[in-house]
Amino acid sequence: MSFQPSSSTARPVLESGALYAVFAYTAWGLLPLYWKLFGPIPAIEVLSHRILWSMVFLAGLLLVQRRLQEIAAVWHSPRQLGLLFLTATILAGNWGLYIYGVNTDRVIETSLGYYINPLVNVLLGVVFLKERLNQLQISAVALAALGVATFIWQMGAPPWMALALAFSFGFYGLLRKSAAIAPMVGLTIETLLITPVAIGLISYWSATDTTHWQGNSAITALCIGSGMVTSLPLLWFNTAAKRLRLSTLGFFQYLAPSLQLLLGVFLYHEPFTPAHLVTFGLVWSAIALYVGSSLKPHPVQRPVE
Repeated sequence: MSFQPSSSTARPVLESGALYAVFAYTAWGLLPLYWKLFGPIPAIEVLSHRILWSMVFLAGLLLVQRRLQEIAAVWHSPRQLGLLFLTATILAGNWGLYIYGVNTDRVIETSLGYYINPLVNVLLGVVFLKERLNQLQISAVALAALGVATFIWQMGAPPWMALALAFSFGFYGLLRKSAAIAPMVGLTIETLLITPVAIGLISYWSATDTTHWQGNSAITALCIGSGMVTSLPLLWFNTAAKRLRLSTLGFFQYLAPSLQLLLGVFLYHEPFTPAHLVTFGLVWSAIALYVGSSLKPHPVQRPVE
């Protein structure tokens, strides 16, 4: 049931919803600062701890909220468990690739991926959900494709990391749409399903004395804290989603890649070539068309009886 505030409370609710959205997308935009702290530690090791401690943090929250029975309900559905295992695998790949991109000085390319992602979602909706596009949306997708093609032509190689991030998260969202599970419960189960793999890898590295998190209190704290920095923005996002219209919430999503782009250019001094400028310019134009299409009134469809 959607939250419908009265007129006397609508303004504070909307304002707090906007504030939570800013918190969530700002946190996601500043995540490169956190992953950079791990230095040369392999992305797979950082990812393993991110999975483990996210599961611990989220399960603890559900325990405090007395919602563990929601996990039990899903656990008795093999179909939903199978779907969540698939989405967990995709999400782990997305998380690991993002960490790898940040720690190999490709923050700008990761930001491009999350700029492209909403347009990838539109494309996936057409292909798999048979959704229909209006003229502005078609132009937006075409401009984004032109931006990627321009990058390939000028750089001689596709921005594979940006595309992998965009499409992996797009397919993740597409599959999760078919699972009627609350976001936090779903993410808890996803991390729980792949935690045995994470624990196995961490145990192997400890047994072979190749681990980085033991004997270094700073790295240990960062590993444990990775669960919090993963989960808190999700909680803020869920709170914002309950208080704002989805169309309004969508405007905030570009805050995260914008912050990532600024970090890559001005803090980490990654190269921003004319090819990047043309590609980003075309993608930004595509986003402007996409946002403009969402502002146009759509005809009200009668529900199917």
